Amino acid sequence: MKAPPPPGRLVSLGTHRLHAHCSGTGSPTVVFDAALGGSSLSWTYVQPAVAAFTTACTYDRAGFGWSDAGPLPRTAGRIADELHTLLTTAAIAPPFVLVGHSFGAFSIRAYAARHPKDVAGLVFVDPAHPEEWRDPSPADRERLQRGVTLCRRGVFAAKSGIATLVARLASAGALDLARGIAAVVSRRTLHRQDEEILAPVTKLPMEVRAVLRWMWTEPRYFEALGSQIAHVCASATELDLQPDYGDLPLITISASEISRERQRLQDALARRSSRGRHIAAERSGHWIPLDEPATIVAAIHDVVMAVRSSMGARSPAESQP
Repeated sequence: MKAPPPPGRLVSLGTHRLHAHCSGTGSPTVVFDAALGGSSLSWTYVQPAVAAFTTACTYDRAGFGWSDAGPLPRTAGRIADELHTLLTTAAIAPPFVLVGHSFGAFSIRAYAARHPKDVAGLVFVDPAHPEEWRDPSPADRERLQRGVTLCRRGVFAAKSGIATLVARLASAGALDLARGIAAVVSRRTLHRQDEEILAPVTKLPMEVRAVLRWMWTEPRYFEALGSQIAHVCASATELDLQPDYGDLPLITISASEISRERQRLQDALARRSSRGRHIAAERSGHWIPLDEPATIVAAIHDVVMAVRSSMGARSPAESQP
């Protein structure tokens, strides 16, 4: 499949290029990091609304979206280092409000630990917690192994052209046939919940779905995703379990229904800042950026306003979301 033109720009890090897309004006700059299988496209409904009141920048991790493949393994620490190089090279100036969804919470936590002076606020969107992945349960280990296996088969499918066929069938509306072929390639290990890990594609506009289908025909996508999954426990060990965020404006957002353990972890994360809050989406599963983007926009707006108040400056672009 032919690559669609990137909406942003490709920035060289020396070893590879990353795609960054910024819109809006004003400070602080909001920087987004997507979920495990997500990309800049995951913020389709959020970025334009945030750009109405400040600068909003999405990017693609190495191997995802329009970004080149990057060095392996793909751990949270490496991703955070590459993000810092990207922002510096692209002259995207701090202070930053970092927004991380799911696995993206790992990389923004790593970034905040390594570059605390650059970070003015944090928003966690149904985040992964390192406590969950340092020593995962047997069931979670099995999920990780299944994800790694699926990505290996995804690389084969992409290189052999099977992924292109599946994408074309899906875009033509032949979803059952597309799923059937995908199931054969995955040796019947592909479940509907695995599709949801990639992204609930039906919740995105048609033009964005077309870009995702292209992305899912690229071997580099499955190689990067497989490495992130294979090293998620290593990523968890890179993070401080008890970070001190001082008085940084911080909001963590939960899906509508969560377990008591995740409630505890979310509450504990919010308490890492004296200005931390934990809120719940009213009608959303894990993919809050697509289910309930307005909740994320409102949280970001609150954090941006708190940062501006602390800085004693207000942007002419300031407005209600």
